[in-house]
Amino acid sequence: MLLQTDIREAHESPETRDADLCDLRFRNLLPREEWGKLPPAIRRRFSKRVADGNTVVYAGEVIETHLSHVGWAIAQLSRLVGSPLPISRDVHVPAVVSVTEDMRNGGQIWTRVYARRRDFPQVIHSSKRFGGKTGLEEHVSRGVGMALTVHQEEGALVFRSADYFFRAGPISIVLPWWLTPGALAVTHREEGEGRFSFLLVVIHPLFGCIIRQTALFREVTP
Repeated sequence: MLLQTDIREAHESPETRDADLCDLRFRNLLPREEWGKLPPAIRRRFSKRVADGNTVVYAGEVIETHLSHVGWAIAQLSRLVGSPLPISRDVHVPAVVSVTEDMRNGGQIWTRVYARRRDFPQVIHSSKRFGGKTGLEEHVSRGVGMALTVHQEEGALVFRSADYFFRAGPISIVLPWWLTPGALAVTHREEGEGRFSFLLVVIHPLFGCIIRQTALFREVTP
């Protein structure tokens, strides 16, 4: 439970003074000293309140996509659970991310749209839920999700997969490694001039780095 002094400090600090900066859920996943090492822009971004019908929109472009043959095959198989991994090697194509509150589960809905040169855009829906053994889970579809750990690494905010699971009602099963794409990490780094990057890397236990994608964004919310 958050102490009253922590709540008062969060509301009085420069990065959370605005009325729309009162979501402390990501902050609570990191030790205070680690949160303080993040750039103010990242702290603001992950403290922004998106409840009450608010939506945050980020727009940019994909600047790097590496899919090994194994990565490409796993990404195509991931279509069965909502296509959460990049399915195209296209670069320098538009990308849009929107974030809003998950009113049903009390988390956040993240919708990612990646343009493709020869087909319809890839649309990825996922729900970030604040719970589970690590305090944060990301759910895709058909009951599949992953537990995430949160870290501060060299001034970047990093999300790492702890395990993958299948959940249906009260039944929850941790998936064996051979049913997963591998260790996943998403790094959120400030790039200056109002821009930030999302770097997705998937490391397979047998085949090494099978997926690497970098996209640059800036907030366009009115």
